[in-house]
Amino acid sequence: MHFSKTYSQLLLTLSPELRDNAIEYRRLKKLINETVVELHSLGFTPAVLQQLLEQGGHGIPASTCEDTAAPKDRPTVTYEISSLQPRLRITLGHGTQLSNDTISPLAAQEPLPNTQGSLSSENAEYTVNIQDIVLPLRSDTAFLCLLASELSSLSDHFATIYNEFTQKLIVLATSISSTARPVSSSAPHSFSAYLLSANNVTSVRPGSCGKSDLYFWREVFQQYVQAEIFEGIGEAERGERSIDEAERRLVLFHGRVTEKARSLRIPTSEEALDMFFKINAFILDVKKVRAFDLQPRKLHVRSLKKHTKRTALPIPAYLLCEPGDTPPSEVVLSTQPLMPLQRLLVQAIGEKLLPVVPYIDDYSCLICTSIAFKPVRLDCGHLFCVRCLVKLQKQGKPNCPLCRAPTVLKADRNNVDYALLNFMSDWFPTESRAKLRANELEAAKEELEELGFPGATGCVIM
Repeated sequence: MHFSKTYSQLLLTLSPELRDNAIEYRRLKKLINETVVELHSLGFTPAVLQQLLEQGGHGIPASTCEDTAAPKDRPTVTYEISSLQPRLRITLGHGTQLSNDTISPLAAQEPLPNTQGSLSSENAEYTVNIQDIVLPLRSDTAFLCLLASELSSLSDHFATIYNEFTQKLIVLATSISSTARPVSSSAPHSFSAYLLSANNVTSVRPGSCGKSDLYFWREVFQQYVQAEIFEGIGEAERGERSIDEAERRLVLFHGRVTEKARSLRIPTSEEALDMFFKINAFILDVKKVRAFDLQPRKLHVRSLKKHTKRTALPIPAYLLCEPGDTPPSEVVLSTQPLMPLQRLLVQAIGEKLLPVVPYIDDYSCLICTSIAFKPVRLDCGHLFCVRCLVKLQKQGKPNCPLCRAPTVLKADRNNVDYALLNFMSDWFPTESRAKLRANELEAAKEELEELGFPGATGCVIM
């Protein structure tokens, strides 16, 4: 199936926003065909023109020149593009004689600008007394101008898409923030701050989360990161996903989350979840655009290569420069960002949406790897849970496990990070209660062992 037909069919599957701003590939092909017709009218078929441009540094074939002609007397053909106005410049040496097949189309032309001298014929040969013939290529000019305009318009549209997408993320983040509320706002009577001045850290009892979908959204975002829908980050399958794989993973993620959505407590969470699904479906659409070579950079190169293939006119290298290279200021045919659009959108989700709900992994003790509730911050700045620090002190280990600074034995109740303690109690009430319970059981077991009851975990009747 030809690319043009595939391109048209794909556009029908995209959203109207992307479809209406797509590059008019068929119109570009039509202008390429008109350029071929224009070159034919000047006597330049693709085969002949390719010979003229390739032979001896863009010179014409030697068979059409006198065998005794010096290199400086040989005519040359150059394809020039200045400010998106392509033209053929034919430079002829004084007195050069050309055959009828080579120059008759030029002799039939009306006088052109930048032409000096005249053409005269004798016995089907032309004695050339001119220096330059400049042939403007009007259809080729229209092709490059349309391509530049389409690429600029599409790149601007992609920039608009990104800006609008980030604004939607901000709105979605605000909506999720109002439903994924911490204990202090959802159940204010069950939360109390712990202060060094109040000396109440020993009576820490995190409250339960009230009417909030905090744990639902935390699980949704955790599953979203683990699903790696659009790009793999593991060693085994690192890299961008194919369209089919990304779509399959998105469907699986949608199914898992939909099942858990029945436990939602706040109605606005359903609207936020629906918006979250839609923005990921939109990213999949953008990924389809890129995968089928419809991004500005891809269509730019494809259109110019087709232009060269049909017309034999060599496109200058700077028009095919890679993203990041700096083309000449007078010609700019690609303004696509270095990173593909769909990767920018996925990155925006990670920067603006996912951090709305704190992750427990960011607040884990580096020794026991569970939540560092009752966190103790050593003088070196590293943080551990109180039980792990007590164990280090009982074992007489003075050095920090991370930086080896002698700060462990110096730590006391003044090293408790009360701000972080309140934060964990507020955002991780379930995990904090579980860790507190585990700490209490472990402390009780150690006390029993010190009293001579090894292995005892409950009450002992004497």
